[in-house]
Amino acid sequence: MQDEKKYIDSIHLLGRVGTFIALAFMLGIPAIMCIVYNCWPSLSTVMTAGGTLLAMFVPSAFSEVISYAPILGSASYITFITGNVLNLKLPVAISAQSIAGVTSNTPESDAISTMAIALSSLETIVIIAIGVLVLRPLEPVLSTPAIKTATAYMVPALFGGLLMGTYKQSGKTRIKNKVLIAAAPIVIVGAGLLFWPKLANYQGQCILAMIVVTVAFAYALFKAGIVYEYDVEEKK
Repeated sequence: MQDEKKYIDSIHLLGRVGTFIALAFMLGIPAIMCIVYNCWPSLSTVMTAGGTLLAMFVPSAFSEVISYAPILGSASYITFITGNVLNLKLPVAISAQSIAGVTSNTPESDAISTMAIALSSLETIVIIAIGVLVLRPLEPVLSTPAIKTATAYMVPALFGGLLMGTYKQSGKTRIKNKVLIAAAPIVIVGAGLLFWPKLANYQGQCILAMIVVTVAFAYALFKAGIVYEYDVEEKK
């Protein structure tokens, strides 16, 4: 127990320091350039350019922290610093937990997720560096119709893998009819997009609202006895 607390405390300390350093670089480099070249933008210019993006990404980022932190554990620090959460880091964490046979929100899954996401971040840096070096020589190949068609399916494939990883349960404790919990948000968002296509412009707000809907619907299913937790060993 003492070793576990020491590990958690050290991870939180490193995570906070790393987050501060990342923010310093993100905000400091543009600030230094504005100071050197005396080109500070006005507040109205910043709000005009970033107002729409902030309205979409601030709620989305807030909702990601709430919904993904229970899965990622203390790996949330490095995940949100390096970014690309939904497409890469979350599937990596879920896959690593599944391969290791650990349950989410446990000390074991916390350690596994941290190592997996750290290695994924290093691998991403290496791949990007290689891509930059070979981008120019491979430009004729990458611009062919076949390659363009294949790359159009990359994001749907990632979402499919994420969905399968989320509902493929591992560990001794399982949740019966877990997939039914997603029914309410899927139906609501699908109907909303069908009758009001502009809903796609409010992704962040939708994510926040669907977190509440999902929790409420899961609770209703639990009280009705449709969704419940069971031990695999006991069921056998």
